[in-house]
Amino acid sequence: MDNYSVLMSVYHKEKAEFLREAFDSIWNQTVQTNDFVLICDGPLNEELDKVIDENLKAHPDVLHIIRLEKNGGLANALNIGIKQCKNELVARMDSDDISYPDRCERQLKIFESRDDVDLVSGTIEEFIESKDVIESRRELPQEPEEVYEYCKTRCPFNHPCIMYKKTAIEESGGYITFKLEDYYLWVRVLQHGFRGYNIKESLLWMRAGANMYKRRGGKQYAEAVKELFKYMRDSGFITKGQYFKCTTVRCAGALAPNWLRKFLYKTLLRKS
Repeated sequence: MDNYSVLMSVYHKEKAEFLREAFDSIWNQTVQTNDFVLICDGPLNEELDKVIDENLKAHPDVLHIIRLEKNGGLANALNIGIKQCKNELVARMDSDDISYPDRCERQLKIFESRDDVDLVSGTIEEFIESKDVIESRRELPQEPEEVYEYCKTRCPFNHPCIMYKKTAIEESGGYITFKLEDYYLWVRVLQHGFRGYNIKESLLWMRAGANMYKRRGGKQYAEAVKELFKYMRDSGFITKGQYFKCTTVRCAGALAPNWLRKFLYKTLLRKS
């Protein structure tokens, strides 16, 4: 595992300046990638295409562009992209986030020192307008055993900054279109016996957006929570008691007023 791939998807609603920052944060890594796979999920716009063309000219041997005829959603794009990644280790990157310069180096060191680990993520810092003004930090349990138990109640990895073994994702069925598709994937990955680790240090600035708390609420979100935890219960990953407790708490949060959900996230589920 002497190198790693980067996997990113972009679609027409993304902002060109955000995409440029995301690109730059990968090119400026202390350990460089030799394989950057970008999936264009349907036709883009002139501004996004310009940024992509600039980066392709600057990194013609590393950046590989795959253009899909129509938008099929993130899960579909990532499944197509992961097949094109030539390395076993794959670093996920969203088109509007910013990686710390040593993000990938830190993750690679864990893989080098821990042969019992198949996925590595770390702490993310959420911001709305400027990465110099952090709204909150999402820090997660570190060791594989802690990660496994945590997964029974909450999403155990920060998807925007995860690096994983390609085989772990493919053997677990890959991404499946779902409201909570990353959480659903991690449950299946852990059920297949793969193990995860979380670095305590911050690895990525995540552009949360002004509506970050609103997106985590509503009837559809509550229904998705119930569906996911029902799968976890029916497959034996959690008990009936855990199912009842988790769905009650999570659905109540999803259906609460936005101001209350924001308060709960910032005081109970995040670190300021």
